[in-house]
Amino acid sequence: PGGAPPGTEALRQRYQQALGALPAPVREALVGWESLRERYRADEQEYAVRGRPVRAHNFAETLSGTRVPRVALPRSAAWDERVRYLGLENRPGAFPFTAGVFPFKREEEEPTRMFAGEGGPERTNARFHLLCRGRTAVRLSTAFDSVTLYGRDPDERPDIYGKVGTSGVSVCTLDDAKKLYSGFDLCAPSTSVSMTINGPAPTVLAFFLNAAVDQAVEQHLRERGELEAVRARSGKGLPGYRGALPEGHHGLGVGLLGIPGDRAVPRETYQAIRAEVLGRVRGTVQADILKEDQAQNTCIFSTDFALKMMGDVQEWFVAEGVRNFYSVSISGYHMAEAGANPISQLAFTLANAFTYCEYYLARGMAIDDFAPNLSFFFSNGLDAEYSVIGRVARRIWAVAMRERYGAGERSQKLKYHVQTSGRSLHAQEMAFNDIRTTLQALTAIQDHCNSLHTNAYDEAITTPTEESVRRALAIQLVIQRELGLARNENPLQGSYLIEELTDRVEEAVLQEFERLSERGGVLGAMETQYQRGRIQEESLRYESRKHSGELPVVGVNTFLGAEPEAGLRPTTLARATESEKRVQIEALHLFQQRHRGEAQAALSRLQQTARAGGNVFGELMETVKVASLGQISRALFEVGGRYRRAM
Repeated sequence: PGGAPPGTEALRQRYQQALGALPAPVREALVGWESLRERYRADEQEYAVRGRPVRAHNFAETLSGTRVPRVALPRSAAWDERVRYLGLENRPGAFPFTAGVFPFKREEEEPTRMFAGEGGPERTNARFHLLCRGRTAVRLSTAFDSVTLYGRDPDERPDIYGKVGTSGVSVCTLDDAKKLYSGFDLCAPSTSVSMTINGPAPTVLAFFLNAAVDQAVEQHLRERGELEAVRARSGKGLPGYRGALPEGHHGLGVGLLGIPGDRAVPRETYQAIRAEVLGRVRGTVQADILKEDQAQNTCIFSTDFALKMMGDVQEWFVAEGVRNFYSVSISGYHMAEAGANPISQLAFTLANAFTYCEYYLARGMAIDDFAPNLSFFFSNGLDAEYSVIGRVARRIWAVAMRERYGAGERSQKLKYHVQTSGRSLHAQEMAFNDIRTTLQALTAIQDHCNSLHTNAYDEAITTPTEESVRRALAIQLVIQRELGLARNENPLQGSYLIEELTDRVEEAVLQEFERLSERGGVLGAMETQYQRGRIQEESLRYESRKHSGELPVVGVNTFLGAEPEAGLRPTTLARATESEKRVQIEALHLFQQRHRGEAQAALSRLQQTARAGGNVFGELMETVKVASLGQISRALFEVGGRYRRAM
């Protein structure tokens, strides 16, 4: 009754002094902690995505009636623990994005993105429709044959013919791209297309974007009842979709085969449709030329010219307002497949990404104009470090973007695709491969990957069959739809082991950055093949331990069955047929014949643009309407030079 106890006022003053000494963001976060907890205790909450409000349920209810929080926050009341959490972890969707770049996963769009490609465009199109059957979101991922990967046209030459449409789809013209993605609305917000192509990536990207624009032109003509009149004006001999349309194919995308969209409608109409399509189309092209030199080997142009074209693509994206398509997928997956351990994979990939940033900045682009168009691609194996590869990548990227480059929040968010490890698939006891893939997929989903491909058990010896790819797809669907713990979206947070691994892997990555810097950065290190040498050493270590038995591989060097070949086996080996190869070569010759009067002039304009230092991709968008992939590659070799590995 006589007032506050002695010393209370002094304690209050010390409290206020301590509070005032904290950085403003930390102070505000601590003050708002309880209100934050209340947001996640409510039945639902609202957050914004690009200025649009989104409502999300905070809980999922089990069959037993237990309310499982989709995002769980720490219970600690200690300020130091809360500050550490806010600085190093934070909730999903909050800097430094360790737990994920979005507040919640999109319930209407699962992270499933399955890789497909074999034979001609029609065969792969049918596989895409099979994979998307009954699904609301269309997420296509395209594997190209080695002829396409090296920027060549199909040909009867013995060194080319056998590879046409094998281990990937053959795509050499704009019409091939139209058929490949036909039957899917490429401008729908639920559609996203990924293309695994590097050396000739700008040309194949130009195929795809023109296919998307022409599809929208076709839709415009259909709605006005003018499509058949346009086809009639274009004369006889137009190419078509060979074979019956697959189940779910509504015909969109095949109406303007052989007809570039800008010749089907007035110029003003075409420009308006084109602008709308470029603003809406979603997807990714790999186009990571640094990784190709370091690991995968599908470089075709000189490194300088390849980098210039990457910059041209991004510069064109900025100028044309392409916001929803990633101009590059900076990839560690192929490093891992070549033998890199998870730390080297992550360190080299992030170092490549920062090199692209420096190059784009040097060309005068602003960080927030291009950083949101960068995406990433990692492998997930069974090593412990894979449990935190996404956490470490997001944290390093977010800190660097904010503190080094002054980038905005959208640029700070590292988004990445995961494919389960191909090199962990073994031809012995192939049925066991599904077990490995399941564990890798679970790791990726718990680490908040943004999209996921699960390998099929038979990929050790063949392109997946319909049966094996359905099993592979089921692996992630069971995790996402049936596993109770998957209802929670930050299950790794709060684990002592995960926090320890995160710190250790982050420190190891930063140390690798130092080693690269000592060698003149990424490009300087490439001159002495430093990255390639490291990857080869790590591959040798893995193979040696596997063969000695020091690294156990069940069914391969331990737990061997009496009849190892008696397990699950593929019934067929997927290969392009003779008919498919012939059809592709014939279709190419018909395309070249149809445009023989225009191709050379278009190729000359392309070369002149390159010689003058202009934007090669902008000109490519026109060239691909009348020239094939091989014709374009040969023309660019003359002005940009061929790739030669440093020795």
